Amino acid sequence: MRTDIFARLDREPEPPKIEPPRMSRHRIALFGGTLAFYLAIVIAVLVSSWLVTLDWKVMLFRPYQQWPEIHAFLDYYIVLGQRGPTATMVACWLGWRSWRQHTLRPLLTLGAALLLLNVTVGAVKIGLGRLGPHYATQIGSAELFAGGDIFPSGHTANAVVTWGILAYLATTPRARRYLSAMSAIVSLGVGLTTVYLGTHWLSDVLLGWAAGLLIMLGLPWVEPLITRAEAWIFAQRENMRGFGRPVPSVPVAAGGPRTVLLPQPDGGEAPAREPVVSAAAGAGSRPRAHASHPAHVVRSERTTVTPAGS
Repeated sequence: MRTDIFARLDREPEPPKIEPPRMSRHRIALFGGTLAFYLAIVIAVLVSSWLVTLDWKVMLFRPYQQWPEIHAFLDYYIVLGQRGPTATMVACWLGWRSWRQHTLRPLLTLGAALLLLNVTVGAVKIGLGRLGPHYATQIGSAELFAGGDIFPSGHTANAVVTWGILAYLATTPRARRYLSAMSAIVSLGVGLTTVYLGTHWLSDVLLGWAAGLLIMLGLPWVEPLITRAEAWIFAQRENMRGFGRPVPSVPVAAGGPRTVLLPQPDGGEAPAREPVVSAAAGAGSRPRAHASHPAHVVRSERTTVTPAGS
């Protein structure tokens, strides 16, 4: 019996599980409102509306020159929005939860969310091709279709999804509320930090928040696919475990028919043609009177006697 820490963890009770969120009417309404906000931001930038003017005012204000004392701290804080470090940290935590709860749903949900993030945000970035504030060429211009890739803000959207997935997978309502508040604060801070550093326009951050929130609100639509993927992975694991495993032999029951070597006239022994059962093993046999004498072998009456040398 294993006595190490891993065996003890396996015997501990699993934490309570909460059913994954479903697409209720309230959630669908939030998804629709966020999608309308997303489209409004894109249209406002496309037509160079007042939002683009606000972008230029904030950029020309140069926040990084107004409060230089917090610049060093924000250089480290922005890492909370970078996909590589944050995905690694969250994946380690969710991997431990998957092992602890004997399920792949946490890791598969994280993978599905990051895949949706890369596809949706990446497509809009490449399609609109907006340049950042440090590479702007004309004051008042939206800087679209110029080969850039900053609209929407990837740091902001990644912060919403990566930290929001912890709240989405929380096992208690209280933990879900606390983690939701934490993810909102972190993503808000990451978005404003990119504006402070001058790497993104304000409209980039607004669209990044909306893009990340759309993914989090739409995850329940992906839950059936995650369930099927988990079942398929477990089935493949069982197939790999059974591949090449030797078939166990079936032992002969005690008292069953056994092959007995019969003496031959020439002094050799040959196996009987049919199973031979000892008299002691027969049903209703009497105990032997002399234990010192060897048991006589009773041959079946159906066994034919062949002459020697045949």
